[in-house]
Amino acid sequence: MDLEGITNNNSNKILIHSIIWCFLIIASLLPFYQNFASIDAEFYMQWSSGILLFYANYFYFVPRLLLQKKYVTYLGIILSLVAFFSFIKIYYFSPDFQHFPHPKLYDASGKEFIPEKRFLKKPPPVFKFFPSLFYLFIITISTVIKTLSEFYINQQNKLISETRKTTTELNYLRKQTNPHFLFNALNSIYSLAYKKSDLVPDAIVTLSEMMRYMLYETDNKAVSLEKEINYIKNYIELQKLRLNNIENIFINIHGETRNKSIEPLLLISFIENAFKYGTDYKGTTFVKIKISIENNILDFWIENRIENQIKDPNNSGIGLTNIKNRLHILYPNAHQLTITQTDNKYSVHLNLRLEPLENETK
Repeated sequence: MDLEGITNNNSNKILIHSIIWCFLIIASLLPFYQNFASIDAEFYMQWSSGILLFYANYFYFVPRLLLQKKYVTYLGIILSLVAFFSFIKIYYFSPDFQHFPHPKLYDASGKEFIPEKRFLKKPPPVFKFFPSLFYLFIITISTVIKTLSEFYINQQNKLISETRKTTTELNYLRKQTNPHFLFNALNSIYSLAYKKSDLVPDAIVTLSEMMRYMLYETDNKAVSLEKEINYIKNYIELQKLRLNNIENIFINIHGETRNKSIEPLLLISFIENAFKYGTDYKGTTFVKIKISIENNILDFWIENRIENQIKDPNNSGIGLTNIKNRLHILYPNAHQLTITQTDNKYSVHLNLRLEPLENETK
């Protein structure tokens, strides 16, 4: 938790509240600008009790009662406090309404004129409700501000919680991708070594380049599309080294890959599955890959024949589920995925909106 940030935030709140209260009090002092000595105890009592009610409601009654849905208790306490402070103000600090002073009247000759008692009017009874209206106004403002503040804080906390959850899930999915790839790559090299192929050193070099990319590049939130494409090319070359027949492996990549970013290891699961299920027992493979980049849109298309019908019950579907989850998290409104399967063919089409590359890892 950022204690400095919290301290600064609290200081800003205190400053804002102080400015608003000063403004309101100064505005209420305008009628006394000709004679500030006429300010009586009623003025000080009204504002001090109003501020007290504001913060009692702000810090205690709203969070402890209103937001906890204890509406009856909240309403009862608030009305009781309003009635109490109104009573104190009217009967101990306000002028006596029964003996309200009247202005002197004079007749045409300048002599003081005293009207009959029946013409003397008392202040309207509505004046007695003004203190209550003032306190109710203070309570209403306090309730609105605190409610909106709590709503904003809850939304922020919810957003932070969702972000942390998403980050944790992405880290899990990435860790799941790395071992999955490594097992497949090691199987490929083992196959070459078993055949005592002279291509084993080349395969190890290719694998080391891929591992370097995975270890030092893929921890970033986004990577260079150019590096990701090179990683895919290395993977395909590694697969070609172990296969007996590579005549039906086609890859076509065109478009500008520089200055564009992509989530690391996003496409490799589709390619892994294509080679896994598109290779028959003789090592003959039929895989077509097309990657097109135009106007920050990546169009990925891959197709393979379904030669390998035997599925591993422990690993089948892991890669596909992984990639769908990551696309849903990272590109919720920026991708379109279409998967088509027939009796002997499996194809994937992914349309993805790319972001510009901000900080490329050297």
